[in-house]
Amino acid sequence: MKLAYIIALTAFSASSLAYAQVDNAQKFGRRESVMDISLSPDGSKIAFLEPMQGKNTALMVAPSAGGSAAKVVLTSDATPWRLSWCAWASNTRLVCRLYGIIDDVDPGRDLAFIRMIAINADGTELKSLSKSSTSRTIGVSQFDSSVIGWSADDSNTVLMTRVFIPEVTIGTHLASREEGLGVERVNTLTLKATREESPKSVVSDYIADTNGQIRIMRSDEAQNDGTLRGVSNYFYRVAGEKGWKPFSKDSQSTPGLVPVAVDAASNAAFAIGQLNGRDAIYKVSLTGGMESTLMLSDPAVDVNQLITIGRTGRVIGARVVKDKGEAVIFDPEYKSLGTKLTKALPGAPIISFVSASRDEKKLLLFAGSDTDPGRYYLYDKAMRQLSEIMLARPELDGIPLATVKPVTYPAADGTQVPGYLTLPPGSSGKKLPGIVMPHGGPAARDEWGFDWWAQYYVSQGYAVLQPNYRGSTGYGNDWYVENGFKSWRTSIGDVNDAGRWLVAQGIADPSKMAIVGWSYGGYAALQSGVMDPNLFKAVVAVAPVTDLAMIVSEAAGFTNSTLVAKYIGSGEHVASGSPRRHAATLKAPVLMFSGDKDLNVDIGQARAMEKALKDAGKDGRLVTYPGLDHGLHDSSVRADMLRQSAAFLREKLGL
Repeated sequence: MKLAYIIALTAFSASSLAYAQVDNAQKFGRRESVMDISLSPDGSKIAFLEPMQGKNTALMVAPSAGGSAAKVVLTSDATPWRLSWCAWASNTRLVCRLYGIIDDVDPGRDLAFIRMIAINADGTELKSLSKSSTSRTIGVSQFDSSVIGWSADDSNTVLMTRVFIPEVTIGTHLASREEGLGVERVNTLTLKATREESPKSVVSDYIADTNGQIRIMRSDEAQNDGTLRGVSNYFYRVAGEKGWKPFSKDSQSTPGLVPVAVDAASNAAFAIGQLNGRDAIYKVSLTGGMESTLMLSDPAVDVNQLITIGRTGRVIGARVVKDKGEAVIFDPEYKSLGTKLTKALPGAPIISFVSASRDEKKLLLFAGSDTDPGRYYLYDKAMRQLSEIMLARPELDGIPLATVKPVTYPAADGTQVPGYLTLPPGSSGKKLPGIVMPHGGPAARDEWGFDWWAQYYVSQGYAVLQPNYRGSTGYGNDWYVENGFKSWRTSIGDVNDAGRWLVAQGIADPSKMAIVGWSYGGYAALQSGVMDPNLFKAVVAVAPVTDLAMIVSEAAGFTNSTLVAKYIGSGEHVASGSPRRHAATLKAPVLMFSGDKDLNVDIGQARAMEKALKDAGKDGRLVTYPGLDHGLHDSSVRADMLRQSAAFLREKLGL
């Protein structure tokens, strides 16, 4: 097979010192130019979300073959609604998800809401797909609908879960008493809805198979007060039947098989289950016998990411992430195609199948690496032609980016901790200013590839080490320990040992070591100074957790409050693991950033830390960004955060 593809390569060389003098915060801070992208059923058009000025986001439509400029279909300004996802319901109509933070529903508390809309590709016929409420509606729905399937003929009809809320019945015989989650086939143009599953208050999700038939139902157990118990029950339906049969029960203490997709052709579900303390992928028959087959596992890491293709969401493989991500393709055709595409593209990038036409003859692909923020391609199977259609971050095109090297380093107890080391292009790799950058979560992990935040600091001359400390996910139950809060001494110990390793290897100058983190990473940055006040000379924390007890109190009144309380736990670690309570111990100056609409980590956490630092006579400051949530979804704000943090580090490290 011959791929018709041409690419121009530009040679460059630059010293890290000269590069560090360039103010490139705006380029690195700009949000990814393609925030979401989808190929129309006939493969003729693409729709994508593009960040605009400030918090604005635009839905764009363009011919997939190129040659014409993309047209703006719809814009959102995040006051309160922000476009977060769009996909094609037909060749002429799109369905989009809106995310918004609203503060006037529950006085004194910001709440997140999700709504669904539909719009023609030319910007006409904008309609809401959410269940309408009336003056009699009892309560409000935060997350009222989601698309779980597309019509087989690519008409305007979609399969949606919808939340039904009962109405006051006093004085009327017309009030609806239906309550809970149901499923309807909804015509996105006429809004005519056909009932597929009646609403049930105990149901929390449904999964459709590749033919668009409902096959899996999930129910989350709750206590008498309505708070969740952390136990999910799954049920399945034999093809052609209406009744439900038990599939599995899953909880943190007793993990079970968790179904995530259903293949109609083989009449089986793909599910995530445990094997020797790590996640593995199984295929489970839905014919009544529940026979299961192990599809993929790895003795070193969790395997829990499926790869799907096309309008039906057909499973074709899975991702295994060790030092680098690797696609293990089950489907012979796509396995062969993936190998050929990887060889055809320069730099051996990681390739993802993003979207496909209904007949799968046209594929939308993404390819990226550590030194390439990513490019989108259209592959035409019939023509055997691969065409680049857009860059994920065009503003970084031509800027030299640094290679990311997988490394391991020893923790204090001898455990080898994996991580990623990035050094400035052209540098000697010795006696550099160093940054340890722990990831957020903590139930997450860093992966090899492009990271705009890390690459920015590297561009300023820093060596950056991103540790996958114990408490991270992806490496099995033993590595996760109890989680990064209950077992904070282990997690933060691993983070601090990353800094010591940079110094011991001669990579970093011990007098010019800093720690930078976002969310749990911000918590780790602050708590590192509690554990070892002399290691880091400057701390940058974005949206940090600062007091574990505050996390529990902030969850009060929500259905997950009991789960949050169990996650944090009780005992000595709550006080000892809260940096706010040990502000007097910190020696390094602290700079914090937070949006005042952050629903993940309330800004009250950073404000409490700032006050504690000032009360203790320490150098601490908080920069507040009004109207923004946890991700700081504003390019100018991200650029400001980069500039301010870089200036802070240069000053405090004496650079």
